[in-house]
Amino acid sequence: MKRLVVTADDFGLAPEVNEAIDEAHRHGVLSAASLMVGAPAAADAVARARLMPRLRVGLHLTLVEGRPVLPAENVPDLVDASGRLRVDLAAYGLAILIRPAVRRQVRAEIRAQFEAFRATGLVLDHVDAHQHYHLHPVIFSELLDVGRDYGMKAMRAPCEPRSSLRAVEPTPRSTVASLAAPWAALMRRRARAAGLVVADRVFGLAWSGAMTQTRLAGLIAGLPQGGTEIYTHPATSDGFPGSAAGYRYRDELAALLSPHCRDALLRSGAALGGYDDFAGVN
Repeated sequence: MKRLVVTADDFGLAPEVNEAIDEAHRHGVLSAASLMVGAPAAADAVARARLMPRLRVGLHLTLVEGRPVLPAENVPDLVDASGRLRVDLAAYGLAILIRPAVRRQVRAEIRAQFEAFRATGLVLDHVDAHQHYHLHPVIFSELLDVGRDYGMKAMRAPCEPRSSLRAVEPTPRSTVASLAAPWAALMRRRARAAGLVVADRVFGLAWSGAMTQTRLAGLIAGLPQGGTEIYTHPATSDGFPGSAAGYRYRDELAALLSPHCRDALLRSGAALGGYDDFAGVN
């Protein structure tokens, strides 16, 4: 059986993102979204999600960029001088690894974000992380432990097979993807051992911010058996507060709305939904 989750990340980042997710779910192939509970437009995202009962919503755990849910003074090692979450990922990751005080702050912020999601009243479909920072072994372990208290049933493990990408267009493997691959494979094994639903493959790393109509339709047309997640970053504008430089937000929205992608989905025979829809399905 082919099972597909088409996700939009950064739900709540900005009104432009929320509007695009609303449109892409109602009129396109988008089936899920990952909510940044501490982002500026999170309340608007939650209000929209309540009006879209078929949209599966997960937690987009945010430990880098943006602002923490906890007061900055409670997590001083996770933020910079302005109170924003750190972006020096290597030094930050090392501090998490070797300093118990930093690990305690990470755990507290993870719990606070789960609490904030619970307060929305939305059903928790899945958990993933901004910049895939849950690939960090300490963060992953804390996430497994804390998530258990909040009914976490599914997690994104960003395992992206190059063969499927190359079948759509020539795509060299980046250094980042090469370094992340073994950690992602380990994450998938550990998450499944913990009883979590994990997709067999995830697409969105190599073409992050550039999941065009051709790419999305090609991936859908070539879906293998099993569970697949394709994650995207749609918005109604390419430039808004918090937007990433070079991301083709409007092109990604156009892809999600494209008749070619809808036709590819119909021809594929895949069941479209969220992670929770496919729990226990082989």
